Amino acid sequence: MAQRQGRIKALVTKNISDILTFELKNSKVGMPCVNHVEMNRDNTLAKVYVTFLGSKNPQKNLEELERCKGYVRSSLAKKMDTYKVPDIRFIYDTTYDDQERLEAVLAKEEAEIEATKKKD
Repeated sequence: MAQRQGRIKALVTKNISDILTFELKNSKVGMPCVNHVEMNRDNTLAKVYVTFLGSKNPQKNLEELERCKGYVRSSLAKKMDTYKVPDIRFIYDTTYDDQERLEAVLAKEEAEIEATKKKD
């Protein structure tokens, strides 16, 4: 049973990524990138974690992607061999934003350490 869930999760991840990259023709969405997909136990819900490359306002992009979710789900249904197609929930993934903030703080601290070493 676990293998089946893993296969369905991988299939959903690949297909949604392909749909967002190649088929979605909405310029307001920007360049979405699927980072991770979580499926519930009965495969009726897919939480799709996305980021938007080069976006100044990812919340607006996420809202526009939510509006396009019907098209994404219907296109996913055409590509999958399963009886039920999962409902899709798009969630903005803040991992990269957190990483950039952390790197900036670490760079600042490193610069301060170097400055104190040069004083001594």
